[in-house]
Amino acid sequence: MLKADARVRLKPDTTDAGGALASDAFRPRERRIIEQLRTPLAVQRYLNRLPYNNEPPPAGATLRSFRGVVRHGCAHCLEAALFAAVVLEQHGYPPLVLSFESIDELDHVIFVYRRGARWGSVARSRDPGLHGRRAVFATARALALSYCDPYIDFTGRIRGYAIVDLRVMGTYDWRLADTNVWKVERMLLEYPHRRIESSDRRVHALRERYRAFRKEHHGKKPLFYRGRDRWTEIPEEFIYDRRVEHLGRKS
Repeated sequence: MLKADARVRLKPDTTDAGGALASDAFRPRERRIIEQLRTPLAVQRYLNRLPYNNEPPPAGATLRSFRGVVRHGCAHCLEAALFAAVVLEQHGYPPLVLSFESIDELDHVIFVYRRGARWGSVARSRDPGLHGRRAVFATARALALSYCDPYIDFTGRIRGYAIVDLRVMGTYDWRLADTNVWKVERMLLEYPHRRIESSDRRVHALRERYRAFRKEHHGKKPLFYRGRDRWTEIPEEFIYDRRVEHLGRKS
């Protein structure tokens, strides 16, 4: 059970129509979670412990707000990004997300932030390499490019990215709605994305390596990507080799 830290204070009131919520907008359990998760790394660790929302029947497809994630105790990538945005907005971070477009239309969305002049991210995914990144990237584009290799599986390949401030949603309740917030997904799909070019030859080689690894390791997903030292911690479900467990951990 999460314990409140009396030293932490939520932002006291809303600054504008699309601004951060007053602390009294949250229910007691929600406030305790926000008070406990004060940093991007703390949010990443919390999300790592949640089951991934595979949207099983009978409910099927969902797009839950922060409140919905707390209630149901699971999240897919966009739900995790919304959760992180709400929590960290209360601690002074702008509610920014990075949307990826893929050629197979299986897109991905992550929460992004700046610490000083460096960019980092918080994310949840069914793939180990699409989780968070430490705040070590000089530009948002460099951060986006760090996801290109791990995105390549049987069909995926990033073709574009966009940084979006969720406050563009105005008074639309993407933070605490009790219903699905499909308007967020529609907005991201329509938002202009910047092109990312990649080598066909390199993508083909990575895809073949991915296929071979999955076959050889009975369906396990690879962790062989360059730049692992820039990843944050990943969920335990993906740690099949304890020799790589320390990578991605903050010292």
